[in-house]
Amino acid sequence: MIIGSLLDTDIYKFSMMQAVLHQFPGAEVEYRFKCRSPEVDLRPLAQDIEREIAHMCTLKLEPEELDFLAAQRYFKRDFIEFLRLFQLQSRFVEIGEEDEQLSITIRGPWLHTILFEVPLLAIVSELYTRRQHPEMDFTEGRARLEEKIEQVHALDRPDEFVFADFGTRRRFSRAWQEEVVEKLAREIPSSLRGTSNVRLARDLGLVPIGTMAHEFVQAAQALGPRLAETQRFAFEVWAREYRGDLGIALSDTYSLKAFLRDFDMFFCKLFDGARQDSGDPIEWGEAMIEHYEHNRVDPKTRNLVFSDSLNIPRAAEIWHRFRDRINVSFGIGTNLTHDTGTDPINIVIKMTECNGQPVVKLSDSPGKIISTDQHYLAWVRQAFDVPE
Repeated sequence: MIIGSLLDTDIYKFSMMQAVLHQFPGAEVEYRFKCRSPEVDLRPLAQDIEREIAHMCTLKLEPEELDFLAAQRYFKRDFIEFLRLFQLQSRFVEIGEEDEQLSITIRGPWLHTILFEVPLLAIVSELYTRRQHPEMDFTEGRARLEEKIEQVHALDRPDEFVFADFGTRRRFSRAWQEEVVEKLAREIPSSLRGTSNVRLARDLGLVPIGTMAHEFVQAAQALGPRLAETQRFAFEVWAREYRGDLGIALSDTYSLKAFLRDFDMFFCKLFDGARQDSGDPIEWGEAMIEHYEHNRVDPKTRNLVFSDSLNIPRAAEIWHRFRDRINVSFGIGTNLTHDTGTDPINIVIKMTECNGQPVVKLSDSPGKIISTDQHYLAWVRQAFDVPE
């Protein structure tokens, strides 16, 4: 089976899960799957997906896996004890068909559904690659991986160029991600800062990297105060939960403009930095440096994480622009774990409701906007002053 451990997911799912346990244990949510590759029909995979989900729902965290999580200083004992009892439940997942496309809906308590997203995407991706490339030869993929390593070695200050693997959800396969990350860790250990994948971090002795995802800020639309204040509310709840740990704020749930409006001097000093996941990275970096300077924070004491559709050359270009002005790192996903000479499918699972209310993600890239209710989307645009 594709998923053999509940640790085969991104660390930020666990960090958000702990915050949900402590801050919003009664929240009910809905997530929906979307394939953004219009020429791809995933409906033939439905039965295999159901079998993989059924297997995943038999898994529990083993004592040594819990020990690894407990060793991360930001996880609290009650959360580890909750995980000791935790199992996913297939009754929260519905697989069907909508508009001649595969549909997957996850609906139930946030605390009990939050861990579905990443492994479920990895399942869909690997089932697709198995069907399309049953006799896959990784010669091309290994050559491309060697080229990436050579690109890092060729940088003028390679030991200062740091990135993490963010590629679990759209990987070619579990085995290929493991091969890629293991080789990067061996060949360029000073550059590979870690991986978002908790299982690989444990198995390879790497740092698990990640803080929060858009869903945490989105859910605040239903859980917080009036709409215009919900982004600040989400950051305040996060800071209250982690007391200085995991201090990278996600900047594009409502657009960079709205983020800068809310990320005032208090948050500039409270958080370690911010992550860019849409829009123009150069414009974003310049705006963040200017924002820190305006709020009397030395940019050299802060961190910018870039994670939007990157490869090594593009990351290096951004790094050269900002490296002497602010601390810079990168999260590289699909280009690491699915660069095999085959085309990955563009798939996502996003939160669409919380406590029966629509929630949206505006983003700085039009293609990444998430909404199931156009009237509510217009209201959010007005509240955060984001034009169409």
